[in-house]
Amino acid sequence: MTSRNWVRLFLSTLFVGGITTGIIGFIVRWDKFKPFFTDFNFIEIMSVLFWLLGVGFIFSLLSQAGFFAYLTIHRFGTGIFKSLWNAVQVILIIFVLFDLVYFRYTAFAKEGESIIPYLLLAILVLIPGLAIAFLKAKQTNMSAFIPALFFMIVVTTIEWVPVLRVNEESWLFLMLFPLIVCNAFQLLMLPKLNQRSIEERTGGKPHAGKQGKSAYKKPSNV
Repeated sequence: MTSRNWVRLFLSTLFVGGITTGIIGFIVRWDKFKPFFTDFNFIEIMSVLFWLLGVGFIFSLLSQAGFFAYLTIHRFGTGIFKSLWNAVQVILIIFVLFDLVYFRYTAFAKEGESIIPYLLLAILVLIPGLAIAFLKAKQTNMSAFIPALFFMIVVTTIEWVPVLRVNEESWLFLMLFPLIVCNAFQLLMLPKLNQRSIEERTGGKPHAGKQGKSAYKKPSNV
């Protein structure tokens, strides 16, 4: 990928993270921010919005760090485990989803509390992960499904750890949704930017010659 497209991905993901957090922040903390709208306190609304945008930029940077780390891990995993890498990723996905339910329940559940809310939170991570992995596989090919699912579940959960440890409900959702959106955005934008980079390098003629054709094929994984 060209440096221009890396910068484009960085800035667009930063923007996506800020806007998503701004919207989600007003939703999950509506009970706190509602008086600002009913009284039409423009200054307070804008100050909260700017604060949420700043928090969203931080979430976006965390998401991008996780994405670049995963690209490295995926390359090493493919080299070390070869054909077994997908199986390793599936095991890690199951392990993380189990931990997301069991360890949080044992750490934070009160006596007699149901495990269902903790299970629903894991499902809230799983369903978008499956949807984005399906879109990624459709965008490229089926070999991208497991890596995409691994990234959307395992890496997102790792990025989410700071608020998982605090277990404050509004922060759980405030951080989760921007991370999912930013991670999905990067995952789905990467092939398009790679393709654009190839076109820029070849002068807009990606199909010129055998080598050009080979470079222009859809990538097999992330």
